[in-house]
Amino acid sequence: MTASDNKTIPDFFDENRMDPVSVATGRIASKSAAPKPAMPKRKAGFYFSETLLDRFNRKFHQLKLDGTPIPNKSALAEMALHFALDDMDRGDASQLLKRFDNPEVECT
Repeated sequence: MTASDNKTIPDFFDENRMDPVSVATGRIASKSAAPKPAMPKRKAGFYFSETLLDRFNRKFHQLKLDGTPIPNKSALAEMALHFALDDMDRGDASQLLKRFDNPEVECT
């Protein structure tokens, strides 16, 4: 009998396997944390500055490490866009519209 005979082979089709992010962060991921979208979605393409994309990626990965149940970058972008549109719906009280009106603040 050799050492390789005692090794267990992982079952890649096991539905109860460990999530790598959960193992790395020490938190157990919930399958119900990310419900399937009820509405159909479309891919959208926009151009952003490298600085903004780097900041977005760093924030996404930090949220994952902090255990925030965010399924993917698209969900983060969609949530941020909802937040921004809701803020602009506030009219004169909108923080975003104030930034557009202030020429000293650079929006890149």
